[in-house]
Amino acid sequence: MKKIALSLILSSILLAPAYSSAEETQQQMLQESRQAIQQFGKHLKGELQAAMKQGGPTNAIQVCNEKAMDITSDESNKSGVTLSRTSLKIRNSKNAAEAWEKTVLQQFEERKNNGESPKKMEFSETVEVDGKKQFRYMKAIAIGQPCLHCHGEKVVPEVSDKLNRLYPDDAATGYKLGDLRGAIVLKKELN
Repeated sequence: MKKIALSLILSSILLAPAYSSAEETQQQMLQESRQAIQQFGKHLKGELQAAMKQGGPTNAIQVCNEKAMDITSDESNKSGVTLSRTSLKIRNSKNAAEAWEKTVLQQFEERKNNGESPKKMEFSETVEVDGKKQFRYMKAIAIGQPCLHCHGEKVVPEVSDKLNRLYPDDAATGYKLGDLRGAIVLKKELN
């Protein structure tokens, strides 16, 4: 019995640095992910705000249609990760959720229904994909007041017309202030 207890103590002492190091690595990955997503969000939001000032919501739709994917690609290249946006109600079919993303979005929606603010929601995990480790992170996007112009329950006719022309299969309307719009997704290959 004493040998087993001693063995457990020794193994916990020897493994403690490994667990600590793994935890530190996870915390560092989270910090880097938060920073990359914050930078991406700032860049995209800046473009949308400038477009709104120049020509209102219909102008902002052009940014989403013509610049959002390039901004996503630019920010991915800068940070050395893969960034994307997705939702349970997509506007652009290129943003369709992968199975794991859909599961996380459903969990976010459940958390929101239980009173949690989407502004605070995030998810991370490290998984193995095709024999390689991959870090995944998702940060929820909450509907703010400006978002309602193009995503709200009552969209003005000129905005609705432009959305119908550019996104004939659009499902991304009907939101209220504070609703969960979707998430920004980050993936990083670890080996």
